[in-house]
Amino acid sequence: MTSLSTTRTHSRKRAWLAPLVYLLSGGALLGLSTNLAKLAGDIQLPALAFLFWSISGAALILLVLAAFRGNLPPVNVRTVEYYAISGLLGVAGANLLFFSAIPHVGAGFVALIITLPPLLTYIGALALKMERFQVLRAAGVISALAGAVTLAFHKLSAPDANYLWILLALIGPVLLAIGNLYRTLRWPEGVSSDALAPGMLIAAAIILLSVGFLPGFSMSVPTERSLPFLLIALQAMVFAGQFLLLFLLQKSGGPVFLSLLGSVGAVVGVPVAILLQGETAPEGLLLGTLLIGAGITLLNIGKAKQLN
Repeated sequence: MTSLSTTRTHSRKRAWLAPLVYLLSGGALLGLSTNLAKLAGDIQLPALAFLFWSISGAALILLVLAAFRGNLPPVNVRTVEYYAISGLLGVAGANLLFFSAIPHVGAGFVALIITLPPLLTYIGALALKMERFQVLRAAGVISALAGAVTLAFHKLSAPDANYLWILLALIGPVLLAIGNLYRTLRWPEGVSSDALAPGMLIAAAIILLSVGFLPGFSMSVPTERSLPFLLIALQAMVFAGQFLLLFLLQKSGGPVFLSLLGSVGAVVGVPVAILLQGETAPEGLLLGTLLIGAGITLLNIGKAKQLN
């Protein structure tokens, strides 16, 4: 009996510890990603070109890993729909908006607004009965959102604020929240996360390629030096890890916990933007970071209580 009780305790601990590890690792990669996009803009690498080639590289990395494990993405009507919509909402659409906005509003601000999906995701999950209301988890979402709003408010009130790009960038979190809910609701039965991730990235690359044919967009990469190619290769590896962890977190933690990736990304991405890229520290950074950290803590406590 004691052995069985110990096994159950270890099982419950793994059930909340694994999502926490995925969350922290994936969020760190997300914060790094926004800063790589800032570097790409600084060397005049078009946002679409950087995103397309990076996503294509990440898709190739994950496809090779899936083939090595004998777990290639299945292709049927159901999975193709999943890849296409997931790729549009969570990869191509949101990231194209973010990467295009970074030269105008800064990597720090984009890292911060990626913290906004939790409330939208939580409300949607409650409405769709995917989540059971729990005071601690609701408080965690509100705290994380309050931290993001604190930082966004100061950005909008700055005298040199670029309102058009700020508003365009704010559409990204809405797409991410819808994508979080969609991927959970429509997860193809019996298909693993390491098979779905490359399928989604391939679909996103195809969508981005089609955007490249529209006027005003460029897919070309400057060839005068090697730095653009190094940045693309590094971003491809970051994307591969980030989206694989995203699916692992989606499966183990659910859509609301998943949406906190942006909060962790901000905690990593904003200091990197300030310390390594010379961006000005946003007003309210300390308060915002404390609120976001409190939100993550409350959601983790709530997750653990749900499993007991």
